[in-house]
Amino acid sequence: MSLRLDLLRHGETERGGGFRGRIDDALTADGWAQMRQALQGRGGWSALVSSPLQRCRLFAEQLAASHGLPLQPASGLRELDFGDWEGLSAAQLMDTSSAELGLFWDDPYAFTPPGGEPLTAFEARVLEALTRLVDEHAGGHLLAVTHGGVIRLLLARARGLPAARLLQVEAGHACLFSLQVRLHEGRLLLEELP
Repeated sequence: MSLRLDLLRHGETERGGGFRGRIDDALTADGWAQMRQALQGRGGWSALVSSPLQRCRLFAEQLAASHGLPLQPASGLRELDFGDWEGLSAAQLMDTSSAELGLFWDDPYAFTPPGGEPLTAFEARVLEALTRLVDEHAGGHLLAVTHGGVIRLLLARARGLPAARLLQVEAGHACLFSLQVRLHEGRLLLEELP
């Protein structure tokens, strides 16, 4: 079983950069425009899926309505929960927790922000959601509106990168990537498409 999965990261948000996993801030007008621009000339989807957070969901709802496509919420495609670091910038953390921030940047699997979601739990959640999507939409072409952390995780796996290099994967606002996702003997196989 397989499907084609286009991954769209949300655009710029009202509260700007920093660590925001469970923070549910809205897109700016520029964020909406960035996402529309990213999808120019793209389409052919059989359905859309979206993180439940409004910076993804509201755009996905509008796009689904305008294209007459079904929209499926996918709570497993939420961003990583950064715990006590939620809402803080890297600059702020450099002042208060520089050693911990360094550990996180060096290997996010080995260091979890205080009160945050371990990367192993995040990875399991995302891959479980992806497995369900392959089961439910085999042969389809989906657009998933999601977050930078989800996209980095899936691209790192598709590129065969070591776990410690996860945060080196670039996934800017409103970036669009495509994957071929196969489920073979219970294993997800990911291939990045041009």
